Amino acid sequence: MAPRGRFWLILWLGFALGVLAWVNARQTASVMLARDVREARTARAAAESERATLQRRLRTAGSREVLIPRAEAQGLRLPADTEMVTLRRAPARRR
Repeated sequence: MAPRGRFWLILWLGFALGVLAWVNARQTASVMLARDVREARTARAAAESERATLQRRLRTAGSREVLIPRAEAQGLRLPADTEMVTLRRAPARRR
């Protein structure tokens, strides 16, 4: 017995439903991926901002304006030009 019209209708409707479900799943996955990418970009921007802040703080903390008063508060002083000694390394011996 050959399949009748209702059989083909149900078959095509099932096929169309399967394709639509697949497209829906793909679209949902792409929306979720786009959200994850957006969150990663936001996190990266925050990390770069934090890095820039820390680098600025390091440059400020290592400047003479900060180090000299802290050293003087601990009883240290800057050496005079005549007190500076340049140390030279002996040349390496050849074997």
